[in-house]
Amino acid sequence: MSEETRQKLWEEYAIKRTPELHKKIIIEYADLVKVVAGRLSMYLGHNVEYDDLVGYGTFGLIDAIDKFDYKKGYKFETYASLRIRGSILDQIRKMDWIPRSIRQKQKKLDNAYQNLESRYGKNYNDEDLAKELDITIEELEDWQSQTKVTNVISLDDFLEQGSEGKSEQYLATEFDQPEKIVERQELKEILTKTLETLTEREKKVIVLYYYEDLTLKEISKILEVSESRVSQLHTKALQKLKAKLGVNMDVLTSY
Repeated sequence: MSEETRQKLWEEYAIKRTPELHKKIIIEYADLVKVVAGRLSMYLGHNVEYDDLVGYGTFGLIDAIDKFDYKKGYKFETYASLRIRGSILDQIRKMDWIPRSIRQKQKKLDNAYQNLESRYGKNYNDEDLAKELDITIEELEDWQSQTKVTNVISLDDFLEQGSEGKSEQYLATEFDQPEKIVERQELKEILTKTLETLTEREKKVIVLYYYEDLTLKEISKILEVSESRVSQLHTKALQKLKAKLGVNMDVLTSY
């Protein structure tokens, strides 16, 4: 469906909010749910089934359709993506299935990253990290795989189901809040400096994933490594960024 046809569909739906039109819009944007669910599944691995993520995200899409006001000039895809992500992550939080042991491992990893960076800057490797934690390389890889989910929860903690104000505030920065644009520019500068603390490969993964919207498979071809290696690099990069950016981690998904 072309943009013009979509616009007409929204205009018609604004006048006649019939079940038939509502269903048409859901079907039209169903692929958006799959895209968002696919990106989040990268963090969650086998902890949550992809189809379940799509199911959770569909509730977010429906919520977005019900609350969207196209007259404000916002792009629906941006608005809906926020609510889809929020819906998925909210359900994951409610499940509260992250074991205490994994949370403890995440805390130890964060502390280890900070200790190593204070001593060596970014000039350390997995062997150094494993030694700092007093575990083997194999155990380190296992820890990093297990803690993926805690990274995504921290990264998107600002997006919660029903948080209309958050989504509106996010979108409004482009239209009527100049001071927010300045604030976001400052955060972008902080992110740029923080990215310099990553290794070249870690930086490439972050840039290709968040700014070029490439998939794991596409990134693996560019870097000429396996998808699992890309996933490891992504996890390590997120943990480093989380240690540096703290509450400003959402800047990664804001550009």
